[in-house]
Amino acid sequence: MNTGLLKEKCGQENYKKLEKLANDKLMKFAAKYAELFNPDSIFVRTDSREDAECIRKKTLENKEERPLMIEGHTAHFDGYFDQGRDKGSTRYLLRPDEVLGSDIMSVDREKGVEEIHKLFENAMKGKEMYICFYCLGPTGSKFSISAVQITDSSYVAHSEDILYRSGYEQFLNLKGSGNFFRFVHSAGELDRGVSKNFEKRHVYIDLQDEIVFSFNTQYAGNAVGLKKLAMRLAIKRASEEGWLTEHMFIMGVYGRQKRRVTYFTGSFPSACGKTATAMLEGEKIIGDDIAYLKNLDGKIIAVNVERGIFGIIQDVSEKSDPAIFEALTVPGEVIFSNALVDEHNNPRWLGDGRPEPEKGVNFGGEWAPGKKGPDGNETLYAHKNARYTIRLKDLKNCDENLENPKGVEIGGVIYGGRDSDTSVPVMQSFDWVHGILAQAAMIESETTAATLGEEGVRKFNLMANLDFLSIPIGRYIQNNLDIVQGVKNPPLIFHVNYFLRGKDGLYLNGVKDKHVWLKWMELRVHGEAGGIKTPIGYMPRYDDLKLLFKDVLGKDYSREDYNEQFKLRIPECIAKIDRIKKIYHTKVFDAPHILMKTLEDQRQRLEDCRKENGDYPVPKDLLES
Repeated sequence: MNTGLLKEKCGQENYKKLEKLANDKLMKFAAKYAELFNPDSIFVRTDSREDAECIRKKTLENKEERPLMIEGHTAHFDGYFDQGRDKGSTRYLLRPDEVLGSDIMSVDREKGVEEIHKLFENAMKGKEMYICFYCLGPTGSKFSISAVQITDSSYVAHSEDILYRSGYEQFLNLKGSGNFFRFVHSAGELDRGVSKNFEKRHVYIDLQDEIVFSFNTQYAGNAVGLKKLAMRLAIKRASEEGWLTEHMFIMGVYGRQKRRVTYFTGSFPSACGKTATAMLEGEKIIGDDIAYLKNLDGKIIAVNVERGIFGIIQDVSEKSDPAIFEALTVPGEVIFSNALVDEHNNPRWLGDGRPEPEKGVNFGGEWAPGKKGPDGNETLYAHKNARYTIRLKDLKNCDENLENPKGVEIGGVIYGGRDSDTSVPVMQSFDWVHGILAQAAMIESETTAATLGEEGVRKFNLMANLDFLSIPIGRYIQNNLDIVQGVKNPPLIFHVNYFLRGKDGLYLNGVKDKHVWLKWMELRVHGEAGGIKTPIGYMPRYDDLKLLFKDVLGKDYSREDYNEQFKLRIPECIAKIDRIKKIYHTKVFDAPHILMKTLEDQRQRLEDCRKENGDYPVPKDLLES
C-alpha cells in the first residue's frame, strides 16, 4: 500500500478524513487506485455541508454542469452516443466455475480485472479524483449498506449527493470491516467535456469483491455506481442473506376519507409508468426505483435504497405530474440531464406541456428545428431519455417514513409492463405463489429509449429486474417465493397494464385511470372490495369501479368501457404463456418445477374457459368471490 503517494495526492486535510475512518481495507483500496489513476489531486467527501457545496461548485468550474435561470437548477449533457444504459458493454467478472445463465454477459474474472486496470492507468492524470462515502438504505438501519465511490466526474459525485444518504459517519460503524460496496469510475479521455472513446465503454461487475468498474462513459446509468450497478451487488448479497433487492417503488396509498395509509411496492420496466404511479397526486411516496425487502417478525418490511429520484422527464407536465412539475419549476437543487437549454436559460423537455422551443443548446450542441446529429439523423430538441435528479424531500408528497430505519410494512405488491394486446388494466393473483409465478415471472414489455437499442420490441423481463440479475434466474424466483415463509398475511400481488389498445390503435384508458386501479387495490388489501374470479386471477367488479371512477376522478364509467378493457383475451393470454414457457425451457437451467406447473395450470384454465365462453369473454358477476 503506497500510503505516501495517497497522502501526497490528498494533501493533509483530505488524508486526515481517510485516516479518521480507521479502516485499513478502505485505505488499501484508495491507495491502489490513487496509484493506478495517477490524479493530480484527491478530494475526500464527508457528510459535511461544506464538502457537498464544494462538489457542486466543482461541477460548474469543470463545466460538467451549467447554471440555469432558476436558483439551484443546473443542466448536464452527456455525449451524443452516451445517452442510456449500455447493456452490451456491461459484463460480470466471473470465475470459470461460475454460471449465472445463458444470456448473462461475462468476462473471465482475472482477465477482466487485468484489462480494466490496464485501461485505468494514468486515466486521471490532469484531473481530480473524488472519494465519496454513501449509505444505501436509511442510516443506522438493519437495511444499511455502506458504499464508497471513486470517480473523476464531479457530475457523478453531485448526482450521488442528491440521490443517496451521506455515509461517511456510517463507515465508522464498520469498525475496520471490509463489508462495503466499492465503485470505481472514470469518464476517460474527454472531448469538449464528454467521454471521447464512448465506443470503448466498459462496465465490469466483480461479484466476488463487491466492486464495480466503469470507464469511458458519463451517462448516470453507467457511471453512478450506487444506482443499478449497486443493485446487482445487492441482489447477490440479498440472495445469500435471505432478503430481496427489487426494482420497486414504495408508496403510501390513502384509504377512504384518509383514515389509513397502506404501503405498496411496485416493479415496472423503465418508462412503463412506475414513477407516474408512485407520484400519483394525493398519495405519498417513499421511493420510485429500488427497494430492499426483508421478512422481519413475520411481516414484509421495505425501505427505499435511495433518497432521491433520477427520473425520466419526458411527458412530465403540470397536468400529468403536478408534484414533480412543481418541484422542477421552483428554486431548489435539481440536475436536468440531456434536456434542452433554451434561449432564456430554462430547461425544456419533450412533452412538458409548453409550446416547443425554436432554438437552444442540447446534448448535440446548438439546436434548431431540422438539426441533424453526427449519425445523420434529425435530432429532437431534447432526448427521449432526458432525466431530472432531485431529492425526494423536495416533493410535497414525500412520506414521513422515508428515513425511518425500521422501514414500512407492505400490504400489496404491483407488477406492470407495456402490453398493447393481452393483459387487462388491473388484476389480483390468487395467492403469493400464483402472483410470483404467473404474473411477476411472466412480465413482458416493449423496449423504450431508456436502454440503448431498438425501441418498441417486446422483451421478456421477469419482475422488471432481468437486466440487473446477478444470480441464476431460478434461484431468484425461489428467493421471491421463500421470503414469505412464516408470514401470516403475505402482501397481495397485483398486475397492471396502462398500455392496452383497442382495434383503432388508441389506448383504452386515460392517463389518470391508474389512480382508480390503485384505489381498488387498496380496498382489496383490506377486504373491502369484491373480485371476479377468472382463469388468470381476480378482476374488479364493474360496480366497484363505477363508484371509484366517480369518487377518484369525478367521471362516469360505462359498462361498455369496462367490458372492452376487462374482457379476457384468451388467444393472446395462451400465446404469452407459450412464449414464456419456451424461454424458461430453453434459457433457464434452474427454473423451479412449480413454475412450469403453475403456467400449465393457467393455460388449461384458459382453454377450459374458451370452450365455454369463446375467445373473448367479458367478466361475469356470477363468478364473484
